[in-house]
Amino acid sequence: MRRREFIAGLGGAVAWPLAVHSQPRALPMIGYIGGALPADKTAFLNGLAEPGYVEGRNVAIEYHSVDTRNERLPGIVSDLVGRRVAVIAVVISTAAALAAKAATQDIPIVFRIGGDPVASGLVPSLARPGGNLTGVTTMGVEQGPKRLQLLLEILPAGAAVALLTNPTNANAARERDEIRAAARLLGVRLVIFNATTTDDIKAAFVGFVAQRIGGFMTAAEPLFFRNSDLIVALAARHAIPAIYSGRPSFDAGGLMIYASDMFDAHRWTGVYTGRILKGEKPADLPVQQSTKVELALNLKVAKALGITFPTSLLVRADEVIE
Repeated sequence: MRRREFIAGLGGAVAWPLAVHSQPRALPMIGYIGGALPADKTAFLNGLAEPGYVEGRNVAIEYHSVDTRNERLPGIVSDLVGRRVAVIAVVISTAAALAAKAATQDIPIVFRIGGDPVASGLVPSLARPGGNLTGVTTMGVEQGPKRLQLLLEILPAGAAVALLTNPTNANAARERDEIRAAARLLGVRLVIFNATTTDDIKAAFVGFVAQRIGGFMTAAEPLFFRNSDLIVALAARHAIPAIYSGRPSFDAGGLMIYASDMFDAHRWTGVYTGRILKGEKPADLPVQQSTKVELALNLKVAKALGITFPTSLLVRADEVIE
């Protein structure tokens, strides 16, 4: 070998490890499984910033939107686990959180659900979650009976009430049973309408008319949040008063909501995700119970329906749209 070629080759061999050493370190990756609502992501990012994490600066986030397409969950979770992401944030449903739990026992998981994480088998205790999961619950299921009471305050005596629910939701049966029990105590005729697709939602309104429903309420369900515009428009077309379980329905022009402050709940999932990235363990972080609940009323919609909100209801409202 010529001396010049040997020196050139030696120089390349020396330079190669230096070049590798100078490569930027990969950012820790969060696998985010949620819905399509931008406000949820904004709240999560705000919470993540509290422990000092900013997307693109010192953490990377891979977003997966599933809404009600639960058949996609195993593949998404399996891919995230296979690539050893730093944290999996599941902010869409109990079903998604359970899918993540089934896929890994060591990658930290932060959930945001509407039901009871102990009853659903996610954690053994709210105070001591143990294992690799923790998160936030809004306890949306427990709000059902209160929504029924609020709706009855604006309906004529003896009016029948419909509950629009998705039977495939992991919390649907318990929410339905609690509302049904409340209806019996209040002497209300409650009719259950199941919907798993947009066509089912449209069909439910045909049923509302046929059953002479005086008002309806929606279960805490991502399908209904995603179809807020459709449901609110159908309620207006058929002139049926309703109380909704989520902010998207009120923002779409719904009559009234009694629902958890989801911005606060999603912010907490971001906070916990950031704290875990800093080194805390999910087992040591108690499950947060979001206690912020808002009652919001739309006077313009009420007027169009010929409804007058009682003063006792107006003074309790957190927000009233003129």
